[in-house]
Amino acid sequence: MSLDRPVTPDPYPLLPTVGTFPVSSDDVSDGAPLKDDQVADKGNTSPHLSWSDAPEGTKSFTVTCFDPDAPTPCGFWHWVLVDLPADITSLEAGAGAEGASLPGNAFMLRNDGGQHAFMGAAPPQGDQVHRYYFVVHAVGEDSLGVDADATPAQVSFNLAFKTLGRAIVHGTYRH
Repeated sequence: MSLDRPVTPDPYPLLPTVGTFPVSSDDVSDGAPLKDDQVADKGNTSPHLSWSDAPEGTKSFTVTCFDPDAPTPCGFWHWVLVDLPADITSLEAGAGAEGASLPGNAFMLRNDGGQHAFMGAAPPQGDQVHRYYFVVHAVGEDSLGVDADATPAQVSFNLAFKTLGRAIVHGTYRH
C-alpha cells in the first residue's frame, strides 16, 4: 500500500549554493538500488565512501545520509558523522557502526532511529521508492560547533553557513 505522496524534491539544491567535489563508493552506485548491506533489516552497514579534491580551505568533513522520502514532514536522518579531520578522504564500509573508532575528534550524532550510528534503509512496506543521499560536506572550520546531543536539524543549520562544498551519491530502496 503506497502512502500516495508527491515525490519530494532533491533537498540539496534548496540550500545555499556551494561547489561540488567527487565522491565514489564501492557500495552505492548513484541512482541505483542499495545493496542489502545498506538495508536496516539485512546488513545495516554504512557504505564505503571515498572523496577527493575538496575545496581549498576545508578543515573538516561532515558525512550524512538523509532520506527525503520518509513519510514525515522532515524526512529521516540515517547517519550524521561530524568533525572528521580534513586529511581523511575515505571511510571504510562499517565506519558508521555504533561504538566504531573514529579519527581525531570525529563523532556520530543520534540518527532519527535513536542510535549514535548509521541506520540502514527501512522504508514502510509497499511505500514508494526512497532515495538515500550520502553526502560528504567540506567544512571551513575544524569543528562544526555541535556536540553529541545536537539534532540532525542543528547540524544541517550549521552546515548551511559553514559548508564549502558537497560531494553527493545517492542510492534507492523499496520494500
